[in-house]
Amino acid sequence: MKLPLSDRLAACCRFVHPGDWVADVGCDHGYLSIHLLQTGIASHVYAADVRQGPLSSAKRNAASYGVTEHIDFFLSDGVQSLPRDFDTLVCAGMGADTMESILAAAPWLQSSRYRMILQCQSKTPSLRRYLSETGWAISRETVLRDGRFLYTVMEVLWQPEAPKLTVGQWYFPPALLENPSPEAAEYCRWVLDGLRLAVQHRPDNENRQALKELEALEEEMK
Repeated sequence: MKLPLSDRLAACCRFVHPGDWVADVGCDHGYLSIHLLQTGIASHVYAADVRQGPLSSAKRNAASYGVTEHIDFFLSDGVQSLPRDFDTLVCAGMGADTMESILAAAPWLQSSRYRMILQCQSKTPSLRRYLSETGWAISRETVLRDGRFLYTVMEVLWQPEAPKLTVGQWYFPPALLENPSPEAAEYCRWVLDGLRLAVQHRPDNENRQALKELEALEEEMK
């Protein structure tokens, strides 16, 4: 039986170091967790979800694919109910607001002991801004296509001494531009077009901020 792993989840798995203990937060049906164990990438996985339904599905899937020996399941809001002995935190398929709230509720993650792999579904510039201003640094980021959509996957490390991202880098961080994927140019055009559209159609109070960010981004790109 073939595991139905999406391209974006597969990209997250490629960022995991061999032998890591992984916390898969927002595990949904457990496919990322199962793949990490089936392929031998992860040594152990903590699979967590805030809802019982997806967590029960993940348990059934783990049993079907024969990986229950090295996976523990947690009904958890973010990382609140998880043991703290993992190496890598993976959050995939969430919006920026949710990821920011998970990190804000767990200041103990602010340590060189942990790596984070984040695949953000919405408001990615906002997430990059939050990470930078909080003390996290994006060490790697890539763009990939999954179906009709483009996604980014980033590796994040606790480095409070790292330079803060500029406004333009909230949209195109150095880690992304230095390691472009084949879809990077298309992603840059898509982001710019989206910001320009936002400037045209947002209410005046939101428009001013969008226009300010667009002007800063275009100035940095010269």
